[in-house]
Amino acid sequence: MLAARLATRRSPPVLLFRGVPAGHGSFHSSAQQLRGAKVAVVLSGCGVYDGTEIHEASAILVHLSREGANVQMYAPNISQMHVIDHCKGQPAKGESRNVLIESARIARGKVTELNKLTARDHDAVIFPGGFGAAKNLSTFAVDGKDCKVNGEVERVLKDFNKAGKPIGMCCISPVLAAKVLPGTEVTVGHEEEEGGRWPYAGTAGTIKAMGGKHRVKEVTDAHVDTANKVVTTPAYMCETELHHIFDGIGTMVKHVLKMTGK
Repeated sequence: MLAARLATRRSPPVLLFRGVPAGHGSFHSSAQQLRGAKVAVVLSGCGVYDGTEIHEASAILVHLSREGANVQMYAPNISQMHVIDHCKGQPAKGESRNVLIESARIARGKVTELNKLTARDHDAVIFPGGFGAAKNLSTFAVDGKDCKVNGEVERVLKDFNKAGKPIGMCCISPVLAAKVLPGTEVTVGHEEEEGGRWPYAGTAGTIKAMGGKHRVKEVTDAHVDTANKVVTTPAYMCETELHHIFDGIGTMVKHVLKMTGK
Protein backbone atom coordinates (compact mmCIF):
# COMPACT_ATOMS: atom_id res chain seq x y z
CA MET A 1 0.00 0.00 0.00
CA LEU A 2 2.74 2.43 0.97
CA ALA A 3 4.73 1.52 -2.12
CA ALA A 4 1.70 2.19 -4.30
CA ARG A 5 1.15 5.62 -2.76
CA LEU A 6 4.78 6.57 -3.26
CA ALA A 7 4.66 5.38 -6.84
CA THR A 8 1.65 7.57 -7.65
CA ARG A 9 3.02 10.75 -6.06
CA ARG A 10 4.23 13.40 -8.42
CA SER A 11 8.00 13.50 -8.64
CA PRO A 12 9.67 16.56 -7.05
CA PRO A 13 10.84 19.19 -9.54
CA VAL A 14 14.32 18.89 -10.95
CA LEU A 15 16.45 21.18 -8.78
CA LEU A 16 19.51 21.76 -10.86
CA PHE A 17 20.28 22.73 -14.42
CA ARG A 18 23.85 23.89 -14.81
CA GLY A 19 23.79 24.90 -11.16
CA VAL A 20 20.63 27.05 -11.39
CA PRO A 21 17.58 26.09 -9.26
CA ALA A 22 14.38 25.21 -11.10
CA GLY A 23 11.96 28.12 -11.12
CA HIS A 24 14.88 30.57 -10.96
CA GLY A 25 13.33 32.88 -13.55
CA SER A 26 9.87 32.87 -11.98
CA PHE A 27 11.37 33.63 -8.56
CA HIS A 28 12.87 36.86 -9.84
CA SER A 29 9.88 37.77 -12.01
CA SER A 30 7.75 38.20 -8.89
CA ALA A 31 9.81 41.31 -8.03
CA GLN A 32 8.77 42.86 -11.33
CA GLN A 33 5.16 43.02 -10.10
CA LEU A 34 6.07 45.59 -7.45
CA ARG A 35 4.95 49.16 -8.09
CA GLY A 36 7.13 51.03 -5.62
CA ALA A 37 10.28 53.04 -6.19
CA LYS A 38 12.77 51.66 -8.69
CA VAL A 39 16.05 51.33 -6.79
CA ALA A 40 19.44 50.32 -8.15
CA VAL A 41 21.85 48.60 -5.76
CA VAL A 42 25.52 48.69 -6.77
CA LEU A 43 27.63 45.76 -5.59
CA SER A 44 31.42 45.44 -5.49
CA GLY A 45 31.96 41.69 -5.28
CA CYS A 46 31.08 39.20 -2.55
CA GLY A 47 32.77 39.20 0.85
CA VAL A 48 33.70 41.90 3.33
CA TYR A 49 37.47 41.93 2.77
CA ASP A 50 37.53 42.09 -1.03
CA GLY A 51 33.94 42.81 -2.10
CA THR A 52 30.49 43.72 -0.81
CA GLU A 53 29.76 43.30 2.90
CA ILE A 54 27.10 40.58 2.66
CA HIS A 55 25.17 41.44 5.84
CA GLU A 56 24.88 45.05 4.72
CA ALA A 57 23.71 44.09 1.24
CA SER A 58 21.15 41.68 2.69
CA ALA A 59 19.88 44.31 5.13
CA ILE A 60 19.44 46.81 2.29
CA LEU A 61 17.53 44.27 0.22
CA VAL A 62 15.28 43.26 3.14
CA HIS A 63 14.36 46.86 3.94
CA LEU A 64 13.75 47.67 0.26
CA SER A 65 11.59 44.57 -0.11
CA ARG A 66 9.56 45.45 2.98
CA GLU A 67 8.85 48.91 1.55
CA GLY A 68 7.76 47.49 -1.82
CA ALA A 69 10.67 48.79 -3.85
CA ASN A 70 11.51 47.32 -7.25
CA VAL A 71 15.21 46.45 -7.04
CA GLN A 72 17.81 45.87 -9.74
CA MET A 73 21.40 45.01 -8.82
CA TYR A 74 24.46 46.16 -10.74
CA ALA A 75 28.22 45.65 -10.60
CA PRO A 76 31.18 46.63 -12.77
CA ASN A 77 32.56 43.95 -15.09
CA ILE A 78 36.15 44.28 -13.87
CA SER A 79 38.73 42.24 -12.00
CA GLN A 80 38.96 42.57 -8.24
CA MET A 81 41.97 44.36 -6.81
CA HIS A 82 42.87 41.03 -5.20
CA VAL A 83 41.28 38.00 -3.56
CA ILE A 84 41.30 37.65 0.22
CA ASP A 85 41.15 34.29 2.00
CA HIS A 86 38.40 35.17 4.46
CA CYS A 87 39.51 32.45 6.90
CA LYS A 88 43.06 33.76 7.14
CA GLY A 89 42.41 37.42 6.34
CA GLN A 90 45.27 37.32 3.89
CA PRO A 91 45.60 37.66 0.09
CA ALA A 92 45.15 34.37 -1.76
CA LYS A 93 48.18 33.96 -3.97
CA GLY A 94 47.57 33.25 -7.64
CA GLU A 95 43.80 33.84 -7.48
CA SER A 96 41.81 36.39 -9.44
CA ARG A 97 38.06 37.02 -9.50
CA ASN A 98 35.64 39.17 -11.46
CA VAL A 99 33.52 41.72 -9.57
CA LEU A 100 30.39 41.14 -11.68
CA ILE A 101 30.58 37.35 -11.36
CA GLU A 102 31.19 37.50 -7.61
CA SER A 103 28.34 39.99 -7.14
CA ALA A 104 26.01 37.51 -8.85
CA ARG A 105 26.33 35.35 -5.73
CA ILE A 106 24.53 38.02 -3.70
CA ALA A 107 22.10 38.87 -6.51
CA ARG A 108 21.16 35.19 -6.95
CA GLY A 109 22.34 35.47 -10.53
CA LYS A 110 20.30 38.52 -11.48
CA VAL A 111 22.93 41.25 -11.79
CA THR A 112 23.55 43.70 -14.63
CA GLU A 113 26.77 45.35 -15.78
CA LEU A 114 27.18 48.78 -14.21
CA ASN A 115 27.57 50.51 -17.57
CA LYS A 116 23.86 49.80 -18.15
CA LEU A 117 22.76 51.75 -15.07
CA THR A 118 21.18 55.15 -15.76
CA ALA A 119 19.45 57.64 -13.49
CA ARG A 120 16.71 57.88 -16.10
CA ASP A 121 15.59 54.31 -15.35
CA HIS A 122 15.67 54.48 -11.55
CA ASP A 123 14.37 56.58 -8.68
CA ALA A 124 17.37 56.03 -6.40
CA VAL A 125 20.69 54.21 -6.08
CA ILE A 126 22.23 52.55 -3.01
CA PHE A 127 25.83 51.44 -2.43
CA PRO A 128 26.47 48.84 0.32
CA GLY A 129 29.83 48.86 2.06
CA GLY A 130 32.59 46.28 2.30
CA PHE A 131 36.21 46.69 1.27
CA GLY A 132 35.15 46.23 -2.35
CA ALA A 133 33.97 49.85 -2.35
CA ALA A 134 37.50 50.92 -1.37
CA LYS A 135 39.35 48.36 -3.52
CA ASN A 136 37.21 47.67 -6.60
CA LEU A 137 34.93 50.70 -6.95
CA SER A 138 37.83 52.99 -6.08
CA THR A 139 41.47 52.94 -5.00
CA PHE A 140 40.67 54.42 -1.58
CA ALA A 141 42.16 51.43 0.30
CA VAL A 142 45.55 52.13 -1.28
CA ASP A 143 45.56 55.84 -2.10
CA GLY A 144 43.36 57.41 0.57
CA LYS A 145 42.47 61.04 -0.17
CA ASP A 146 44.28 60.82 -3.52
CA CYS A 147 42.18 57.88 -4.65
CA LYS A 148 40.55 57.45 -8.02
CA VAL A 149 36.95 56.31 -8.40
CA ASN A 150 35.95 53.79 -11.06
CA GLY A 151 34.73 55.68 -14.12
CA GLU A 152 31.28 54.06 -14.20
CA VAL A 153 30.79 54.62 -10.47
CA GLU A 154 31.71 58.28 -10.90
CA ARG A 155 29.29 58.61 -13.82
CA VAL A 156 26.44 57.03 -11.84
CA LEU A 157 26.99 59.28 -8.82
CA LYS A 158 27.14 62.43 -10.94
CA ASP A 159 24.10 61.43 -13.01
CA PHE A 160 21.89 60.74 -9.98
CA ASN A 161 23.11 63.93 -8.31
CA LYS A 162 22.40 66.00 -11.41
CA ALA A 163 18.96 64.42 -11.74
CA GLY A 164 18.17 65.27 -8.11
CA LYS A 165 17.62 61.61 -7.25
CA PRO A 166 18.65 60.18 -3.86
CA ILE A 167 21.84 58.23 -3.23
CA GLY A 168 22.12 55.88 -0.25
CA MET A 169 25.42 54.65 1.17
CA CYS A 170 26.70 52.76 4.19
CA CYS A 171 29.94 51.73 5.88
CA ILE A 172 32.97 52.80 3.79
CA SER A 173 31.07 53.62 0.58
CA PRO A 174 30.37 57.27 1.58
CA VAL A 175 34.00 58.01 0.65
CA LEU A 176 32.89 57.62 -2.99
CA ALA A 177 30.45 60.52 -2.66
CA ALA A 178 32.99 62.62 -0.77
CA LYS A 179 35.45 62.18 -3.63
CA VAL A 180 33.08 62.58 -6.57
CA LEU A 181 30.70 65.19 -5.13
CA PRO A 182 32.86 67.72 -3.22
CA GLY A 183 31.14 69.36 -0.28
CA THR A 184 28.75 66.48 0.26
CA GLU A 185 27.81 65.77 3.88
CA VAL A 186 28.31 62.13 4.90
CA THR A 187 28.82 60.02 7.99
CA VAL A 188 31.01 57.03 8.73
CA GLY A 189 30.13 57.25 12.43
CA HIS A 190 32.43 58.74 15.05
CA GLU A 191 35.74 60.57 14.64
CA GLU A 192 37.56 58.86 17.52
CA GLU A 193 38.19 55.12 17.91
CA GLU A 194 36.81 55.09 21.45
CA GLY A 195 38.59 51.96 22.62
CA GLY A 196 38.09 50.08 19.36
CA ARG A 197 34.35 50.60 18.99
CA TRP A 198 35.03 52.76 15.93
CA PRO A 199 38.18 51.16 14.44
CA TYR A 200 37.99 53.10 11.17
CA ALA A 201 37.39 56.53 12.76
CA GLY A 202 40.35 57.97 10.85
CA THR A 203 38.25 57.76 7.68
CA ALA A 204 36.37 60.86 8.84
CA GLY A 205 39.55 62.94 8.58
CA THR A 206 40.26 61.59 5.11
CA ILE A 207 36.76 62.51 4.00
CA LYS A 208 37.41 66.08 5.10
CA ALA A 209 40.76 66.07 3.28
CA MET A 210 38.93 65.09 0.06
CA GLY A 211 36.59 68.06 0.38
CA GLY A 212 33.69 66.27 2.00
CA LYS A 213 31.92 67.24 5.21
CA HIS A 214 31.75 64.64 7.95
CA ARG A 215 28.89 64.45 10.43
CA VAL A 216 29.10 62.33 13.60
CA LYS A 217 26.27 59.81 13.88
CA GLU A 218 25.46 56.70 15.88
CA VAL A 219 25.36 53.32 14.17
CA THR A 220 21.55 53.20 14.27
CA ASP A 221 21.26 56.67 12.73
CA ALA A 222 21.58 58.05 9.23
CA HIS A 223 22.71 61.45 8.05
CA VAL A 224 20.67 63.18 5.36
CA ASP A 225 22.35 65.75 3.12
CA THR A 226 19.18 67.37 1.85
CA ALA A 227 20.96 69.59 -0.66
CA ASN A 228 22.67 66.69 -2.45
CA LYS A 229 20.09 64.03 -1.52
CA VAL A 230 22.81 61.77 -0.13
CA VAL A 231 21.87 59.53 2.82
CA THR A 232 24.59 57.69 4.76
CA THR A 233 24.83 55.40 7.80
CA PRO A 234 27.91 53.96 9.56
CA ALA A 235 27.02 50.24 9.48
CA TYR A 236 30.15 48.11 10.05
CA MET A 237 32.41 51.10 10.56
CA CYS A 238 31.26 50.36 14.11
CA GLU A 239 32.12 47.19 16.03
CA THR A 240 28.67 46.27 17.28
CA GLU A 241 25.89 43.71 17.09
CA LEU A 242 24.30 42.89 13.74
CA HIS A 243 20.83 44.11 14.71
CA HIS A 244 22.21 47.62 15.26
CA ILE A 245 23.71 47.53 11.76
CA PHE A 246 20.38 46.32 10.40
CA ASP A 247 18.45 49.11 12.12
CA GLY A 248 20.81 51.85 10.90
CA ILE A 249 20.56 50.61 7.33
CA GLY A 250 16.79 50.57 7.70
CA THR A 251 16.87 54.22 8.70
CA MET A 252 18.98 55.03 5.64
CA VAL A 253 16.69 53.11 3.28
CA LYS A 254 13.57 54.82 4.64
CA HIS A 255 15.08 58.27 4.09
CA VAL A 256 16.14 57.33 0.56
CA LEU A 257 12.68 56.05 -0.34
CA LYS A 258 11.00 59.08 1.22
CA MET A 259 13.09 61.31 -1.04
CA THR A 260 11.85 59.45 -4.14
CA GLY A 261 8.29 60.47 -3.34
CA LYS A 262 7.10 56.95 -4.23
